[in-house]
Amino acid sequence: MVALTPRVKIAAGLRGLAALRALRNGLAMLLVCFLITGCGFHLKQASYIPEDLRALQLTGDDQKSALYEQLKYELQRAQVTVSETQSNGQATPAPQLHLYKDALSRQPLSLFSNGQVAQYELAYVVSYRLTRPGQEPYEQSFELYRNYQDDPSNSLAKSKELEIILSEMRKLATKRIIRELSQL
Repeated sequence: MVALTPRVKIAAGLRGLAALRALRNGLAMLLVCFLITGCGFHLKQASYIPEDLRALQLTGDDQKSALYEQLKYELQRAQVTVSETQSNGQATPAPQLHLYKDALSRQPLSLFSNGQVAQYELAYVVSYRLTRPGQEPYEQSFELYRNYQDDPSNSLAKSKELEIILSEMRKLATKRIIRELSQL
């Protein structure tokens, strides 16, 4: 029998220890998967647009708005053919998605001791109408809310933060419109 040197014994012991750690981590992951599945949690699936809405005519009160452009982009990402003009050559007209003008309002939530506003609640209102050929128009309106802390001494940074928050709210609004379209 060959005598093992102390280094070989240590290396063999470390490999065994690494294997035990890998087994323990694997079992922990398996346990977490079973617990998540058992509690009813499901990952959110992608929004699948119905087949009759795969070609849409997109119109809007303000076709140069950031929300309109964001919605157009997200619809194209969802494999929807977007046209902005009525195509007269089609046998059946395409469904029309009309985006009304979006609105942002803000309400003071809290004040500094000197009476200046410290925090606002931003309310972003979005409305749209889906018109399918031969069906009643479907009108929907929803509001998204965010809190925004204002600091008068740092107005430049806060105006940039407000732009970022508004951009995030637009993205959420477009994703919600697409999610609602997928449920029709």
